[in-house]
Amino acid sequence: MNVSFVLNGKPMSVDVEPSTRLVDLLRETLDLTGTHIGCDTSQCGACLVMVDGESMKSCALLVASLEGAVVTTVEGLASPEGELHPMQQAFRENHGLQCGFCTPGMLIAAVDFANRHPSPTEAEVRGWLEGNICRCTGYQNIVKSVLAGTAAMHQSV
Repeated sequence: MNVSFVLNGKPMSVDVEPSTRLVDLLRETLDLTGTHIGCDTSQCGACLVMVDGESMKSCALLVASLEGAVVTTVEGLASPEGELHPMQQAFRENHGLQCGFCTPGMLIAAVDFANRHPSPTEAEVRGWLEGNICRCTGYQNIVKSVLAGTAAMHQSV
């Protein structure tokens, strides 16, 4: 089947099997490997992407459901010129990553969160990130990064 959608700001049309998951299309067909497969059971959050402005787990999302959608992966957060998104810059400045495996999903979750909560508390950030597993940081610098990134996103508006 043919599915047309916008990916990272570019219109695209793909022929896929009806059972093709978005994460597989991104990684295996389109070579966008920033979206990670961590668990294959929709538990870890490493595969998050934005679909029409909302973070969704791409390992549980069929490409067939994306007709007309706008999809943003972690590769699409930075500007076309390579300038980091304010949330990416905040993660960089606040040491919000260690091994980096969870970082793409954390960034997508953080951008979605910041769009919904312009003045969050630490507890709100921690609650939002419960669906994203990080096995190395203890979350403190991730939370610090999300708070800083949220502030930066809303300053530039």
